[in-house]
This record gives sequence, C-alpha cells and structure tokens, in this order.
Amino acid sequence: MKIKSVLTIILGITFTLMSVPVFAAPDATLKDVVATVEELYRSVEDMQANFSQKTYIGSLKREEKGGGELLLRKGDSGSAMFLFNYTKPKQQIISNGKTVWYYLPENRQVIMTDAAKLFAGGNAIALSYLTGLGNLSEDFNIKFARDASDKKGNYILELVPKKNSQAVSKLQLTVSTGAVEKYLSGRATEAGFPVLASVLHDQMGNRTTIEYSNIRVNRGLGRERFSFKVPAGVEVIKQ
Repeated sequence: MKIKSVLTIILGITFTLMSVPVFAAPDATLKDVVATVEELYRSVEDMQANFSQKTYIGSLKREEKGGGELLLRKGDSGSAMFLFNYTKPKQQIISNGKTVWYYLPENRQVIMTDAAKLFAGGNAIALSYLTGLGNLSEDFNIKFARDASDKKGNYILELVPKKNSQAVSKLQLTVSTGAVEKYLSGRATEAGFPVLASVLHDQMGNRTTIEYSNIRVNRGLGRERFSFKVPAGVEVIKQ
C-alpha cells in the first residue's frame, strides 16, 4: 500500500458525518459552532473512541466498511501519536510521533514510513487536526451544510480547504448540539469531544464516512500504547 493510501485512511478517521435530511434550522450561529469545535479541539490532550467507517471508492463504484477503536495522544513539538485498531478488516495504523506503521496481519506485512514525510506539504492539514491545534477558520471556508442539522438537531458544517488539496476537496462535520450549548454557557469542561461524525470527500471522487461512539477524552493515555514491535516472521516494507 502506498503512503497516499495510508494518509487517506488517517484523514478519514481524523476528520470526524452522516448527511441526513434537515428537520430544524440551527439555533446557534455559524461563528458559535466553529468556536466550539476550535476551542474544544485545543483542550483535548488524548482521546479514545470506537468508530465505524464506510468508504466509497469512486473509480470502482464500490463501498467498503470497517470499524474498530481509535486512540490519539498529543506528542511533543506538535507531533501526534495515534493507534487505529481495525477489527474489520483486521489491521492497525500506529504512530509514536516519528514513525508510522501500517500493519496487515493477514498479509504478514508492515509498511513503515517517516511521519514527517507522510504529513509533508499539503498533507500537513491532517497532522494539524490530529494534534488538536488546527484552526478551522484559517484552513477552511465554512458554512452550514444544505442539510444544516440532523434528526437529533446536531449541527452539520461544510468545509472547503482554502488551499488546494488532493486529499480533501470537501469535508462535512456533525457537531454535537449539547457540546455547543455547554460551551456557550461557560461549561466547556463538561462538553467533551464536539465532533460526532464526518464525511471526507477527496479529488478522486472517493468518500469516507466516519461515526464515533463511546468517546473518552483526557484519560491520560500513556506513550507505551503507541509503540509497535514487529512480530516475528512479518515482512517490513519501508516507504
């Protein structure tokens, strides 16, 4: 698997939407919702959550499904440690902030690449949000989506990168109404992680939909959770 393919998976997970019909207009302003996401992102030091993923491959007109558990921890000097532990299909993407391993146990292969190389140039936008330091209003033109809220009244944002990116043509985020209300009332510490789901569109016509559940933040995840030891008999491919 090429570096670009690994990056697409990471981007899909990082940018957490399920586009459903609108039932109510948003009560908070666009500025309020964006401020909630930005400020609460910055407060996250680590995160653990379950996720389900659907990826539509435009060239094949085929949809693939997966899911598992995500662990994320801010590293030093703006780096990010992460573990995407897929239960279906069985695979792992792990980084200690310096190296990224993409482990395919069924193939008995692990692909290794330098994290700085993976997130170089236009791909730096992914690292920005993995570390929680991204600024939505600086990186994207933002508006409420055509379907501005979902069945539960959560807000749906549509974001288009200000700088051309092959990895991201459009992003939709579902933002928790409860988190916005708590943030605006001065109870940001009770708001938790504000993004419930995402839909990432790339320039190739692919679409990755991610939904999060059982989200836990700032539980003190240790660095040891983000190390990888190559199992015996596994082929190492460096990219």
